[in-house]
Amino acid sequence: MTATPTITLNDGHALPQIGFGMWQVPADSAGEAVRSALHAGYRLIDGAHLYGNEAGMGEGLHSSGLPREEVFLTTKVWNSDHGRERTRISVERSLLTIGVDWLDLVLIHWPVPSRDLYVETWQTLIDLQNEGLVRSIGVSNFNADHLERIIAETGVVPVLNQIEVSPKLQQPELRAVNARHDIVTQAWTPLGGGRSFDAEPITAAAARTGKSPPQVILRWHIQSGNAPIPRSVKPARQAENLDVFDFDLSDAEMEAIASLDTGQRTGPDPSVFKMM
Repeated sequence: MTATPTITLNDGHALPQIGFGMWQVPADSAGEAVRSALHAGYRLIDGAHLYGNEAGMGEGLHSSGLPREEVFLTTKVWNSDHGRERTRISVERSLLTIGVDWLDLVLIHWPVPSRDLYVETWQTLIDLQNEGLVRSIGVSNFNADHLERIIAETGVVPVLNQIEVSPKLQQPELRAVNARHDIVTQAWTPLGGGRSFDAEPITAAAARTGKSPPQVILRWHIQSGNAPIPRSVKPARQAENLDVFDFDLSDAEMEAIASLDTGQRTGPDPSVFKMM
């Protein structure tokens, strides 16, 4: 299997282009899922306090036998933890729960504009980065106006914006904003819940390449410059999702997949989402 390439972030650190997502991985099987993913070759584990499985994330890491420096760990500050004091508590809690001395990346999970605390939360992440507890800082589910505001008010550009991207929700305008600021677009739910597996551009590319529809979609992400984070607790599927670096989609195939964009979300709209 071809090694996963890395993307250099705007702060100089490197991010594996594909990672293993922890969303909806049951807490009692999270350790084994992470251990299996690392054995398959993943070197980025994307978690969050909200997911309730950070202890398993740490268990899988520590039992894998891999040096801490070889695994890129991400977690997120949840909506109810916005604000200077609560953000600090959230990051320190994640460090303790996972059992590590530093985190490679911490994201603001959602901007929650109705609370108007995301700039203060961002400033706190800047402080934690300066203290060495976090190596890189970024955001998740930020729209263009949220990004422009934190950059204007703090002068610090996120390294990454993790947003929902799939063939049916491609968000080209927001991805262009990210690119203009040298912000990596990381894609959650990159397979779109399987809604485009049977779409003709996907099945045709799968037939030509001998790959599965999920592999074609993940390859589309890679060639689009996205950093997808697929999820599966099945070792065979984990390995399949990672095996997307030994083939290319043609320009015509990329254009055909681009035509599948309908703007259809599987998750909420960041401009109004405020669940605590």
